[in-house]
Amino acid sequence: MPASPYTVSDVMTHTAIAVGRDAPYKQIVALLDEWKVSALPVLEGEGRVVGVVSEADLLPKEEFRQVEPRPDEFGEASKAAALRAGELMSSPAVTVHADATLAEAARIMAKRRVKRLPVVNDLGMLEGVVSRSDLLKVFLRPDAEIEEDIRRSVLGEPAAPAGLDISVREGVATVRGVLADRSLVPLTVRAVRAVEGVVDVRMDLDAHED
Repeated sequence: MPASPYTVSDVMTHTAIAVGRDAPYKQIVALLDEWKVSALPVLEGEGRVVGVVSEADLLPKEEFRQVEPRPDEFGEASKAAALRAGELMSSPAVTVHADATLAEAARIMAKRRVKRLPVVNDLGMLEGVVSRSDLLKVFLRPDAEIEEDIRRSVLGEPAAPAGLDISVREGVATVRGVLADRSLVPLTVRAVRAVEGVVDVRMDLDAHED
């Protein structure tokens, strides 16, 4: 029972705003404000991503304006004197490929505590950007579309239990019918939950004992 094949390429922003290593501090702030984003990829050459400059990289200039850093803050405070993207950026950049699943991108964001990921090809060239809000776009899918997806990719599989039907309301998928083998319940729930846009799964089943 395969999951819905949504990948980063389905939801990412293909036209990404980026800066070069020499971009000045004020220009970076202005771009973040203009485009309402929290971070920008830093590029060199013909578009290879070498780092990311974020709001967190810019804040030390204000944070340590009048306060001396503690010893454990020296690394962070060093950015307070930085003037260019190449000095401010976090490097190497945390990136993702366009063919990564949405779950993979979400795990990277959670593990590395970032809100946006540059999307790169095998050469490290920028192809776009994916954000947390982009990953949530799948929950905007219409119920009818999710329902049809479950019927096709889960219930329509040869190995799927026979006699089941599906309905989706507000993203909650309800599976109804007769299930002869109770051991198939967790497998069915897992397969339905894997369809992008499903908020929750409910089972309304009759079971027959062999």
